[in-house]
Amino acid sequence: MEVFPQYRTAVRARRLALGLLGCLGRHTLTGAICATGRQDEDWSADYRLFSQSPWSQTDLFAPILQGILDRLAPGLPFVAALDDTRLPKTGTKIPGASRGRDPLSPAFHPNLIWGQRFVQVSGILRQGETAALGRSVPIRFHQAPVVAKPKRSAPPEAWKEYESQRRRDNLSTRGVALLRELRQDLDNHQAADRLLIVSADGSYTNQTVLKSPLERTTIIGRIRKDAKLFYPPPPAPPPPPGCKRPKGRRPSYGPPAPTPEQLRQDETIPWREIQAFAAGTVHSFRVKTLGPLLWPKAGPNHPFQVMVIAPLGYRPRKGSKLLYRQPAYLINLDPTMPAETFLQNYLWHWGIEVNHRDEKQIIGVGEAQVTSPLSSDRQPGFAVACYAALLLAGIQTYGLSTAQAVSVLPKWRARRGSVPCTQDFLQRIRSELWADALEAISRAEAAPGNSGHFVTAHPADTKSEKIAMPLLPAILHARQG
Repeated sequence: MEVFPQYRTAVRARRLALGLLGCLGRHTLTGAICATGRQDEDWSADYRLFSQSPWSQTDLFAPILQGILDRLAPGLPFVAALDDTRLPKTGTKIPGASRGRDPLSPAFHPNLIWGQRFVQVSGILRQGETAALGRSVPIRFHQAPVVAKPKRSAPPEAWKEYESQRRRDNLSTRGVALLRELRQDLDNHQAADRLLIVSADGSYTNQTVLKSPLERTTIIGRIRKDAKLFYPPPPAPPPPPGCKRPKGRRPSYGPPAPTPEQLRQDETIPWREIQAFAAGTVHSFRVKTLGPLLWPKAGPNHPFQVMVIAPLGYRPRKGSKLLYRQPAYLINLDPTMPAETFLQNYLWHWGIEVNHRDEKQIIGVGEAQVTSPLSSDRQPGFAVACYAALLLAGIQTYGLSTAQAVSVLPKWRARRGSVPCTQDFLQRIRSELWADALEAISRAEAAPGNSGHFVTAHPADTKSEKIAMPLLPAILHARQG
């Protein structure tokens, strides 16, 4: 309630949040309004909630961040994942929309899609102090539009300003700004003693991110297999007699170190087998580590360690030939981190990819067609905050260990003991929201003769009004969609 300026605005936002989670058709503002039974009322106030109401999108995620910290054991670092995604759009006048590469297109034929680009940060909610089981929960979601390119006939000053703005405002700079904001929020939530560990993919493993002054923050990401690495420089020799300091400038980098690919092929460095949790079970990984090393992209003041993960064998089906994936090359700005912790922190990064899929396919983030400049960023962020609140509430109620308590599972899934997914939580909350509506229908069918025209006097209640979720408008809107 502290996020919104008025109580009635907070009630409206809560009603729209339940409508977005409960609607059965397209997850637009129309669907959310119809799911709450307000299709015959004025809709303008619901749209003004995103286009004019003075509230901060970042404040929506403050309770989510606090909920993750409350379940995190004392002394453990806060692990987060950083990545970007693109929401497909159809309107040509949507602010921030541009053409970009479709990540789902095949490698041999890249496609372009029209959509909005967003940067997301997800926090890892763990189960217990030492368990590797964790669930990724969004804590930041902001738009990162592409800088508009001037026309060919534009003056040189416009092109110069375009190049300067493109260097200042890109995905890397937006990601660094979100990490600084997250670090500040952790300090404000009395978590200044916790180390912030951020895992990212190769697009964020660049000099903009690695050289940024991020306090009490460690970056883990992918690195090129042919990256030119160096050992730290040797210690400075003692000054000659009669001199206060040695002559010449001390070198910033030492002798060349093997590239990640050379490290993988070096037979003198043995492979280590470590255990890590991924894809619902504990796997064995063969890894090599080397550090501390230096990389010009990170600068001479950021020593790190490199990890090479051997290709993993897998079978597409039972009895088929054993196939192998590509090796992975990772970088960690903390050269003292154990290899098991290093690998597990990076494997948790897959959770943000699961968040992107659930947000688009299940929650319907990006389906609302809003054209206001403020709404184009707020409405998707509001939907992601609803998704994060759903995950946090479900985990706090049922935990991460099993999905049997959430819903009735099929035999194959019950045997595997899988963790609760977004569909389980969504099915549970819809059953709770529509239970009152179904009960009211049953009472009306049981007493068809009650046709009095007098108004029923309800006793005054000092508590806030419960949001009604009628079932019939939601079903009718789903059929129209």
